[in-house]
Amino acid sequence: MGYLGGFLVSLRQVGRKRRVTTQYPAQKAPKPARVHGRHVLNRYEDGMEKCIGCELCAGVCPARCIFVRGADNPVDEPVSPGERFGFVYEINYLRCIHCDLCVEACPTQAITESKMFEFSFTNREDAIYTKAELVVDDEGRPRQQPWEDWREGEDLLTSAWMRATSPSGSAAYEGVVGWNGELGYGVRAPEADQERKDAVSGPPTTIDEHGDHGDDDHGHDDHDDHGHGAH
Repeated sequence: MGYLGGFLVSLRQVGRKRRVTTQYPAQKAPKPARVHGRHVLNRYEDGMEKCIGCELCAGVCPARCIFVRGADNPVDEPVSPGERFGFVYEINYLRCIHCDLCVEACPTQAITESKMFEFSFTNREDAIYTKAELVVDDEGRPRQQPWEDWREGEDLLTSAWMRATSPSGSAAYEGVVGWNGELGYGVRAPEADQERKDAVSGPPTTIDEHGDHGDDDHGHDDHDDHGHGAH
């Protein structure tokens, strides 16, 4: 075939439907529901922080990009509903691989990955996010930084929301709310139903506004407010 083979590659494209290039960054293609982007630290609907400084996210991180130090809650003005809170929280985005393992490990649904993943750092300090930049504001919204390109809806279908509300292969979990209420968002609705061919009898119990399970067939016990065990 020789050089004629190259022409055949071009000729095969004749008549095929062309992909239209979007005018990036003014226009962007829709992002998949499970895209992992920049993290946020969530708060309960009463304003308290969900992070209890347990450091499990830092321990499970394969890139070693998370640094957490917990501290005892002030008696008069507690930051979180537990005995401790996240006193120091940092994420180094020069190392983060957005694997979502920190979200999986978090026992209180404190850390979430949004859909925003486009950064434009001009120095290394900007790439290391501190707690002040990660904790949501008083309306529950992410604190948007000047070097981030946020678009509408990128804070809605978070990675943790998908994990908590997806059936995970079992139709019995469809429509079940497995997510604590968040400041600014309340209790998010579960993921849309899927095909129920694998349904089993008796769906699991739902979670109340603080994430508590009642006694059910799965052997869960009641917890105190915010889904934490008694302290």
